[in-house]
Amino acid sequence: MTDQTPPIAITGLTSQEAEERLAKYGENVIYHRKRLRPIIAFIKKFNSPLLLLLIGASVISFFLDQQVNAAIIIFMVVLSATLDFLNSYKSEKVAEKLLTQVATTATTFRDGQKKEVSFHALVPGDIVEFSAGDVIPADCVILSADDFFVNQSALTGESFPVEKHVSTVPPQLDMAITLGDETAVFMGTSVVTGYAVAMIMHTGVNAEFGKIAERLSANEEETNFDRSLRQFSVFIMRLTIVMVVIVFALNWYFGQEIFDSFLFAVAIAVGLTPELLPVIMSVALSHGSMVMAKKKVIVKNLAAVQNFGSMDILCTDKTGTLTKDRIELVKCVDMAGVDSEDVLLHAYLSSVFHTARKSPLDVAIQGHGKMLTDGYLKVDEIPFDFERKRDSVVIDRKEERLMVTKGAPEGLLSIASWVLKGMERIAFTPEMAIAAHAEYDRLSADGFRVLAIAVKTLPKEDRATYARNEEEGMTFLGFAAFLDPPKQSARAALEELRALAIEVKIITGDSEILTGRICRDLDIVVKGMITGAALDLLSDEELAAQIDSLTIFARVSPKQKERIVNILRKAGHTVGYMGDGINDAPVLKAADVGISVNNAVDVAKETADIILLTKDLHVLKDGVVEGRKTFQNTLKYIKMGFSSNFGNMFSMVGASVVLPFFPMLSSQILLNNFLYDLSQTTLPGDKTDLESIKKPLQWNMREFSKYIIVFGIVSSLFDFFTFYLLYVVLHLNESQFQTGWFIESIATQILVIFVIRTRRVPFFKSAQSRYVVGSVFAVLTFAWVIPYTPLGAILSFAPLAPMTLLFIAGIVVAYLVIAETAKYFFYRTFPLAP
Repeated sequence: MTDQTPPIAITGLTSQEAEERLAKYGENVIYHRKRLRPIIAFIKKFNSPLLLLLIGASVISFFLDQQVNAAIIIFMVVLSATLDFLNSYKSEKVAEKLLTQVATTATTFRDGQKKEVSFHALVPGDIVEFSAGDVIPADCVILSADDFFVNQSALTGESFPVEKHVSTVPPQLDMAITLGDETAVFMGTSVVTGYAVAMIMHTGVNAEFGKIAERLSANEEETNFDRSLRQFSVFIMRLTIVMVVIVFALNWYFGQEIFDSFLFAVAIAVGLTPELLPVIMSVALSHGSMVMAKKKVIVKNLAAVQNFGSMDILCTDKTGTLTKDRIELVKCVDMAGVDSEDVLLHAYLSSVFHTARKSPLDVAIQGHGKMLTDGYLKVDEIPFDFERKRDSVVIDRKEERLMVTKGAPEGLLSIASWVLKGMERIAFTPEMAIAAHAEYDRLSADGFRVLAIAVKTLPKEDRATYARNEEEGMTFLGFAAFLDPPKQSARAALEELRALAIEVKIITGDSEILTGRICRDLDIVVKGMITGAALDLLSDEELAAQIDSLTIFARVSPKQKERIVNILRKAGHTVGYMGDGINDAPVLKAADVGISVNNAVDVAKETADIILLTKDLHVLKDGVVEGRKTFQNTLKYIKMGFSSNFGNMFSMVGASVVLPFFPMLSSQILLNNFLYDLSQTTLPGDKTDLESIKKPLQWNMREFSKYIIVFGIVSSLFDFFTFYLLYVVLHLNESQFQTGWFIESIATQILVIFVIRTRRVPFFKSAQSRYVVGSVFAVLTFAWVIPYTPLGAILSFAPLAPMTLLFIAGIVVAYLVIAETAKYFFYRTFPLAP
């Protein structure tokens, strides 16, 4: 395209004017996520409800002269924060290396001369020059243009490059321009073909890109993982406080010393406090992120690993994710919709002999396949212009001279007088014109971008130039249909996501027709469709009522994308959003899991939680599976730890009331907790059952409570049975009783992992990690041996008779059988429980 414009004197601004405007408007810079200093980032890792709860427990222990216990808890807290910081820091460094290197200067007219000026120093009123491959540094109005096509997909989501034209309105400083303006270009977009000169209107945060980026500086919303962890920490805090009060009051009431009662109550509280949970979570998340990195998924925010595992809805644009992000010629048909080699040949001839800058459609035609052009010679061409919306070439072949024309169907059909039917040329009647328009409408409704092709035989004469007015009396041949086609791998990847119970919703700036076509090609079941215009007519409450029944959101703006994600989250979904454009950055931030790719624009990569090294849904599926494995292994620790801890602590409360001595000394309780925690450190790398990761995992406090109560009661009942056996039947003294219950308690606590880690019955149908098995039996051996060592005497343990140990072993085996039976009935009664 060549836009004719009134002659303008391109002198640009003077250096002094540029300095004055720079002072007035500021530098042409936008928001970038502020990097915290490493020490500040490390300190912020302690700002977690769970870690703060543990720090509080440590402080209380310290002031109650339990320095060893306080040191253990603080060590766990620092270890957790350190692991989290190191992994986040390393991932941030990897992400920084992925930031693309883009041009930092623009060709600008200053003081009447061309100069290369830094993007940061550009100001409103600057005259800039663009050619193919350039990145647009600010929002501009076109002054002159030649075949100028711009890729706006990063900003608007459009899959086809957009043609830009000269503004018919004289540009004025700070004039308003909008994304749909065909006479304007915008910051962050890029030039595909052609040349243009433009005047900068808006820079920095006043540009469209800047307005989007400015929204990223708002406070981050709580993700599903953060919210669940906070609720879980509050639940544990309340339970701990209640237990401390009850234990202290009962022991004091039944005659124990106030200080001893308080010390025992604090030991109970520490026993309920999950001091290893932060470490287990950090190790699990770190392990998950390392495995995901091997699968080409970079995790920038460790919490995103568990959000990944919880994700039940994935929102994504179609361009580049579901499609190839490359326009292709799909078919050439005649007026009746029948495939036509004649249409293909003449489309190819028009494209090959068209010497002006190639449009993306010309590239697609030539990329469809090379055709023989031997014997054809070019005579002249009539270039494309905006008014005609077509171009023509005049070519000779032997004794024949042809004018081949391609362009927008509406205009080209209006200059057709004939149509080719078989080998015969017949008159193009009004009825035929209606039929041709119907075929064009059908192709458009199928999501194709359509060009019409026509030809005309010319007299072969000694003549080298032809004019636009000779494009008449054409013979209409048919249509060439173009599409950004779906990826071959996308259908299988979508099926994998469906198998993982993840629903895919498509949020795009493209048309609903084109998006619907891609969905049909990929077998995506479209439950419902809505456009951005219709979206604006709905209140949040009305949209929330419909949103689960909608699959396609078409022609939506960046703000609308953000609104859709927020409403999905409020509806209780864990939402992932996959995007790579400027317009996607606020939505990436709003989602529970922001997913981008390594070739995305910088601001999208900076905002995302996860970066895929390949823009492929297969890679995404691998990340989801690993996220669910990580989540599942964390849940194992929580279910096991709290059910057994709750049971044991409840048993201690009861025993401390009915026994004339404490059932276990505070130092023994702390050793019990430490050994138990030590046995669980291998859980992050445990194997998971296939059925346990088929659906998104959620933190559900109501279901957790049921689990803790049921298995806590089973544990506690066996503890009371142990008390009866040791005290009433075997008549053990205080030290022997405490030793016997210590051994039984640690054995049941750590062996029950094999029951709780799987839903399968019996549990040995599920494969365990050899490291989990090794750590469990190593700790169990140490616990059973310690009473017979000098350390046992220091901790007030006493050796037990072989018959007593045999009785305890029998209790442990019976407990595991009853726990397995309870698990079977529990999951039949509460199938949604974790």
